[in-house]
Amino acid sequence: MTVMQVLKQDIKSNEYKRIYLLFGEEQFLVNSYKKQLRNAITGDDTINFSLYEGKDILQHDIIQSADTMPFFADRRLVMVEDSGFFKKEAGELLEYLPDIPETTTIVFAESQVDKRNKLYKKVKELGHVAEFARQSEAELKKWIVRYLAGNDKKITSQALMLLVDMAGDDMENILHELEKLTAYVGDRAEIYPEDVENICTKQIVSRIFDMTNAVAAGNQNEALRLYYDLLANREPAMRILRLISNQFAQLLEAKDLKEKGLGKGEIAAKMGKSPYIAGKISEQAGRFKKSELVKIVELCAASEESIKKGLVSDNIATELLIIESSKRQQ
Repeated sequence: MTVMQVLKQDIKSNEYKRIYLLFGEEQFLVNSYKKQLRNAITGDDTINFSLYEGKDILQHDIIQSADTMPFFADRRLVMVEDSGFFKKEAGELLEYLPDIPETTTIVFAESQVDKRNKLYKKVKELGHVAEFARQSEAELKKWIVRYLAGNDKKITSQALMLLVDMAGDDMENILHELEKLTAYVGDRAEIYPEDVENICTKQIVSRIFDMTNAVAAGNQNEALRLYYDLLANREPAMRILRLISNQFAQLLEAKDLKEKGLGKGEIAAKMGKSPYIAGKISEQAGRFKKSELVKIVELCAASEESIKKGLVSDNIATELLIIESSKRQQ
């Protein structure tokens, strides 16, 4: 079974493991299964639910909550988010995990994980590790069709292909577009290519691409102009940052695959993209050195981390990212 099938089976059977670790590039799926586990195990019950967030969590507090027997319920849920425990030593937790009570489930939802980490290996041994990678084009299309079916809608094959090309492979972004599409077509049961053209933000996808070109050319003013235009159109700064991060991650992947000697068709297959989209990504990647892409990807990750820590606003972090990335090309 896939990692998602295991989670679905546990939720359906109402039989849970004592430990879960959710992480990966596709944060939409991490958040989705985190919510599903919360709803299935404790629902609105706040007495038997404990939440710990951030890098300053004390391991002892988690252990104390996990050791507490559920109150008038079958199970207690302890959720730990972005703790950083899977990037450093967590000896106290490592020793405790084998002794988690049968009536407790601990769910770790992490943005960064080192698979060499001892805690990671222990969770994998005793519980379930679910890594959510970016979904392939085929998987995204199936998900879109399922989502629309749940809203009593259908989509033509041409419209579906156009939607994926325009919205990219970020599931949160696609969901945003699907919500707008279903509202736009109203009571009509089928979605056509012209609906996608009319309502979906080809603007944000194409402008992120144009912004990347401006960064490659060292044209900081143009890159910032495109960013300000997106903000003026009420695109959230955090969403823009994630799309920029995703774009540069894809450029680095395409660059790496090309350096390994893969052809256009092989690159498209490896990336789970249509040949047309993969070709555009590879062409853009050719405007950067690999070392430059590595540095920008690292800068993207650092920007998101700074926002999570509350060190800077998402708006300022994205603006600084664009400025610094452009400087690297000058």
